[in-house]
Amino acid sequence: MNDVIFFDTETTGNTEKDFLCQIAYKSGNDSFVGFYKPPIKVPPEASAVHHITNKMLENKPAFRQSEDFSRIKELLENKNAIVVAHNAPFDLMIIKKEDIIPANFICTLRLARYLDPDEKIEKYNLQYLRYLLDIEIDATAHDALGDVLVLEKLYERLKKKLIEQEKISEEEAIQKMIEISSHPSLFTSIKFGKYSGKKIEEIKKVDRGYLEWLLAQKIDSDQIDEDWIYTLKHYLGK
Repeated sequence: MNDVIFFDTETTGNTEKDFLCQIAYKSGNDSFVGFYKPPIKVPPEASAVHHITNKMLENKPAFRQSEDFSRIKELLENKNAIVVAHNAPFDLMIIKKEDIIPANFICTLRLARYLDPDEKIEKYNLQYLRYLLDIEIDATAHDALGDVLVLEKLYERLKKKLIEQEKISEEEAIQKMIEISSHPSLFTSIKFGKYSGKKIEEIKKVDRGYLEWLLAQKIDSDQIDEDWIYTLKHYLGK
């Protein structure tokens, strides 16, 4: 059985230009959380989410210069390890900047979407799913270690549902989760804007230009939006 490592980062923001300032992981009974000084300032918008301030970080080392770096790199890059994160493409992008590239990963966000083919769930962010699924745990939201503890429970719930739904073994479920995580999700409807609640296929028939515009917006954005870019290109035949 592969080692499953749950991890989360807190950062200076949610774009491609941002950097790590906190990382946490849990592997079996071993858990860790560390703070690091990023190469750019933490803006107040980010501090308002995770409550990490520049003053808290001013005497911390940069992550790559820290005593923790080589151990965490070795742990996450172990070829027998599977790292689990919620919205993994973002966290993987952040740690790639620190020269850490895991061999195997599972994204619980993409997994949650896969298990909701009719898109009945309104949102898929970690804390929404925590309360939607009644995951009872003493964990602080938007703190890296707190999110890791919620992530672990969410992973177990989703894995159990996948095993029951597809009638497969735990080992087969883990491989299926890796496969699901390896490619973008394909949405069937939009839950925002003037066409909120409408099927994308229907929108294409009446207002293809809107989908073209939305795709251009997603491509030009500096946020990580692989799933929407993939979905819009799919429906637009690009």
